[in-house]
Amino acid sequence: MAAVIKAINAKIRSNPVSDYLCSTHFWGPASNFGIPIAAILDTQKSPDMISGQMTGALIIYAGTFMRYSLAVTPRNYLLFACHFVNECAQLTQGYRYMNYHYWGGKEQMAQAAEVAKSKIGEAAAKAEAAVSK
Repeated sequence: MAAVIKAINAKIRSNPVSDYLCSTHFWGPASNFGIPIAAILDTQKSPDMISGQMTGALIIYAGTFMRYSLAVTPRNYLLFACHFVNECAQLTQGYRYMNYHYWGGKEQMAQAAEVAKSKIGEAAAKAEAAVSK
């Protein structure tokens, strides 16, 4: 049985593509892409839900592992790409957090909500007047 497993492993490892697809240099970054995908999807959510501390930690994490991916031998460009996308997404989230909490974004959203409410009220009044004619 062990000889069969060794033979299968040797067959897989003899082809460079299948060797790469069966390595941690492929599956580590492939499974890690969930973090940047989630961060990109979170850019569509309200900025009041963003955790500043977690975003800061993920910025440091992504930057650290971008460097690590190029320091290992052989260089892992797929891991670098994963952490580069994560770094960009987290920097975007960090900007949204700072804009909302410290640079007047909260007040702008409240003002936009008031304008929207007044326009809805005007539209309702016009619709009511049109119906009553």
